[in-house]
Formats: sequence, structure tokens, C-alpha cells
Amino acid sequence: MKFSRQTTLRSQATVTGVGVHSGLPVSLTLGPASVDAGFVFVRTGLDGCDREVQATAEAVISTELATVLGDREGPLVSTAEHVLAALRGMGVDNATIEVDGPEVPIMDGSAAAFVAAIEQAGIVTQSASRRFIQVLKPVQVTMGASFGELRPYAAGFRAEVEIDFTNPAIGRQNYTLDLSAERFRREISRARTFGCMNDVAQLWSAGFALGSSFENSVVYDQTRILNTEGLRYPDECARHKVLDVIGDLALAGLPLLGAFRSVRGGHKLNHAVLTALLADRSAWRVVEAETARRPRGHAEAGSGMAGGMIAPAYGPDVS
Repeated sequence: MKFSRQTTLRSQATVTGVGVHSGLPVSLTLGPASVDAGFVFVRTGLDGCDREVQATAEAVISTELATVLGDREGPLVSTAEHVLAALRGMGVDNATIEVDGPEVPIMDGSAAAFVAAIEQAGIVTQSASRRFIQVLKPVQVTMGASFGELRPYAAGFRAEVEIDFTNPAIGRQNYTLDLSAERFRREISRARTFGCMNDVAQLWSAGFALGSSFENSVVYDQTRILNTEGLRYPDECARHKVLDVIGDLALAGLPLLGAFRSVRGGHKLNHAVLTALLADRSAWRVVEAETARRPRGHAEAGSGMAGGMIAPAYGPDVS
């Protein structure tokens, strides 16, 4: 596959599960989309009238418990970050995401089921050049003890995540990922969402997390992990935060060329850093992968990377 060109899915693939907050059954179908479509959620089952929402930063209406997308009429789909991470992590540029309920199914709490669905559907190259948002200067956001930034990075997209929980069973962890489809699949996609038993109990009492269980969450008390099967990675919590970063930053609308760093971050901070970047038109530009014929052996751009040549498509002062 030549990653200097845009990609979409060859066919449809469906996964079924429950919503982590509602506990209700929900089906999600991934499918092809046209060039430059990006990621489009289609909410079905609404009295026979489907509604669409583009997966962009402007569509985010809440980041309290998950990333929630909506429009003027209200929220359309919650917990969008895991499926978006799978699409961006696997190098898909354009896709439709049909959901027949208010939440993306939580599956096992990771992106593994969505990666499997993408591989089942297949990825195909499209005719247009891939475009990227290239970070030109650092953009930083501080929220209390939390800090996040996007800065220039020539080699593609990098995520550097540090978490620091007072719960000693989690403690301080960090993880750095230079994004490629292979590394996403192997190192990040299977990392599950996590929480503390006291917090889960409070969410239950407030009517949230009704679908949360040991089958889709890593749960801790004050001293240990409560899941009988244990962890998939020693630093699974930090890796899941990387997964969330990739999904939340997919709302840029195009793959990012830059490095993201967060300390004690979450969905709210991820979104704040992205919106701060997009609001500063001197901090980024859109560039296009060079698709001119190259000499034999010239490297192609990798999945989510800028391994080949790139050319400006438009700068911060040109729309």
C-alpha cells in the first residue's frame, strides 16, 4: 500500500456490544467513505431519521466521562475515542461509522475489536494525496496539575504520556509511541480503560457506567488490581491513555505531524490542546504527501507518518 495516498475501507464490518454508561446493546458498522470525507458518524435508529456528525473538534460537546460528539440538536454519540483511535492508528483516512445507539460499544475496554473490524473490512488506497496538519510551533495548555502540549516533530506523530495517580496500585507511569499501524496494533490497541472501585461505585450510584464490568475495564482497589486475569501490559494504564490521545486528536480531521505530550491528562486536556492549536493559525499548516513519481526504492509515507516528501497544501493565512 502506498501511504502517500488517502485510504478508506474496502467493505463494511460490524461489531456489537454494550454501552459503557447505558449498559444497553449497541451495534457499530464501519464502512467506506469518499476522498476527503474524514470520519463521519451516522446515528441510526432515531425514529427513522438518521443524523450525521463529522468527527471534528468542533463537534465535541462534552469531555467529562468520555468524548461526546453532537450537533445543534444535542448529543449524538458518546465514547467516540476508541473507534477513532483504531481508524487513525491503522492509517485509515476516510470512513463512515454507523451507530444504532447513543454510545459506541465499549467492547473489552480497548480498541482491539475495532482493529479486527478494520482488518476484516480491508483497507484500500484512494486516488487523492494524503493531507496532514503539520505543527509549526509549540502550543501548551495547563489545567491545574495537568499539562499538555503539541510541538513540531519531523518524523511523524509521537505521543508522550505520563500519568500520576495517588492510588499506589496505579502510581506513576509513562509511555512514548511513534505512531505506525504495526506499533498501534501491537503496543496500544489492546490496552483497556481503567478505574478505581470507589470511583466506579460512585458512577453507578449516579446512573453512569451501568455497562462497566471486569470484562471491559481494569479495576483497582487501593492496593491491587481486582481483575483475575491481571494486566495485558505492566504499564497498561499509560498505554490506554496513549490510545485515548490518538482517538481524541483524530478530531483534528487530518493526521497530525507533531509530538503531543501530556502529564496527568485526559479527554478534557486532549481536546483543549487540540482546540488551542487549531485556534492559532500561525501554529499549523496543511501539507500534502508528495505523490509524484519517485526513483525506485524511495520511501513512502508510513501509516500516520510523514516518511515521504510533503508539500504545503495551504498555510495558516490561506483557507
